[in-house]
Amino acid sequence: MKFGISHCNVGEFAEPERALDLARRAEEAGFESLWTVEHVIIPEVYEPRYPETPDGRFWFGHDLPLTDPLIWMAFVAAATTRLHLGTGIITVPQRNPLITAKEIATLDRLSRGRVEIGVGVGWLREEFEALGADFDQRGAVMDESIAVMRELWRPGPRTYRGRFFSFELVHCEPSPPRGSVPIHIGGSTKVAARRAGRIGDGFFPGGYDREAVAPLVDFARTEFEASGRDGRLEITARWTKDPGRLGDHDALRFLQDLGVDRVLVPAQTLAAPGLERTIAELGSSTLPAFA
Repeated sequence: MKFGISHCNVGEFAEPERALDLARRAEEAGFESLWTVEHVIIPEVYEPRYPETPDGRFWFGHDLPLTDPLIWMAFVAAATTRLHLGTGIITVPQRNPLITAKEIATLDRLSRGRVEIGVGVGWLREEFEALGADFDQRGAVMDESIAVMRELWRPGPRTYRGRFFSFELVHCEPSPPRGSVPIHIGGSTKVAARRAGRIGDGFFPGGYDREAVAPLVDFARTEFEASGRDGRLEITARWTKDPGRLGDHDALRFLQDLGVDRVLVPAQTLAAPGLERTIAELGSSTLPAFA
């Protein structure tokens, strides 16, 4: 398994010195990737529908710094050479896919092909409304946005005619050095798992509950095979959000047996007992044991 760190652009790691410290130490310790999250705004008042907490409330406060994911990744990419940089996730239906395709391809080119893109439909209606995006059509918009981005990453001129976006004989350069950028579908539902199996390069189920993650992974793989696609679906899962369980490998063994390709641990979990010591210990013991 590969190991990454999630929620890297949040809280103390929104500060430049801490972001660089996290990235350099992670690269030295042998981590494969760093992953960011996205919210343009967080309203003071919102309908509690967040899928990963029992009360539907977002897990951190309104005033916690949360930097733009792609800009944070660009900043860190310039200070590293090997780490892959991913979004886990960006809310694609809130974005113009042509601009997003340009930004991602540029970042992938400048980082020499180290970008992974996790995408999701979003859950915060009030944020959609403030951005002028259609919350009720977000699933359909995301499917089409993924098709638009992949089309623009191919050598031009490109043409696309869809329900929400259309263009004819356009060029979008630079192109990604690998020809495209891997797109990982994130979500905690069978709808997300189905989408991952049908059109994703990977699946990133939300949450830490093994009983919930396993059937979603199996379902995504079934949809992948039923769609007759070539290759395989890469699976990214979360390890733990409890600093006290970083030494407990039962969850890792479960994920390894499930065939998970990449395991993520939140940056805030690593920082809790001391960033330098914790990352070094994981790099010398856990990462090699489960590689």
